[in-house]
Amino acid sequence: MNPILMEVPTQLETERLILRAPLRSGDGEIVNQAIKASYQELKVWLPFAQTLPAVEETEINLREAHINFLKRENFRFLIFHKVSNDFIGTTSLQSIDWDIPKCEIGYWINTKFSGQGYMTEAVKKLTEFGMEQLQFKRIEIRCESTNTRSRSIPEKLGFSLEGILKNDDLSADGTRLTDTCVYAKTS
Repeated sequence: MNPILMEVPTQLETERLILRAPLRSGDGEIVNQAIKASYQELKVWLPFAQTLPAVEETEINLREAHINFLKRENFRFLIFHKVSNDFIGTTSLQSIDWDIPKCEIGYWINTKFSGQGYMTEAVKKLTEFGMEQLQFKRIEIRCESTNTRSRSIPEKLGFSLEGILKNDDLSADGTRLTDTCVYAKTS
C-alpha cells in the first residue's frame, strides 16, 4: 500500500501526555519559547539549536513538519502535559524507509521538564505506535555516545545497543568528530 493512503492519527495519548501533530497555527510561538528556555542544553547536542531561531522560523519549521506528516515522510509530534497543557518537547518517527519498513526516533525536551520521565513515556508510546500500527520492522534511536541522558531512554525501553560507530558524525557545532550509539528494536 502506498503510505500516503495510510490512516495515521494526529494525536496519541499516554497516562500523562498528549502527543499531537504540529498542525495548529501558533505552535511556533510555544515551541520557540521552549527552545529559548532550553538553549544552553540543546545547543550541545542538536545542530538546529546552534543559533536561536526567530518565532517565524520555528513556525515555518512546524508547518513543514505538518506537510511531511501528511506526505508520510516524517511523523513529528509535539508533547503536552494532559492536565496543565504545558509544552514538554517533541518526538518524531523520522528517516522512514517504507521498503523495509523502518525508521528512527528523534526527540528533545524542554529543560524544565527533564528528569521526570516524560520523554521516556513519549518515546515508549511512539515506539508502540510505530511497531503496532505502522508495522515497522526496525526502529532505531541514534545519539552521541557522550549524551548519557539521551542514551538512558532507549536503555530503559529495552532497545538493544547494536554498536557504537566511531568518528561517525560531527558534534552539533561542527567542530569535532563524535561517536554514535545505535540502539534498535526489531519485530
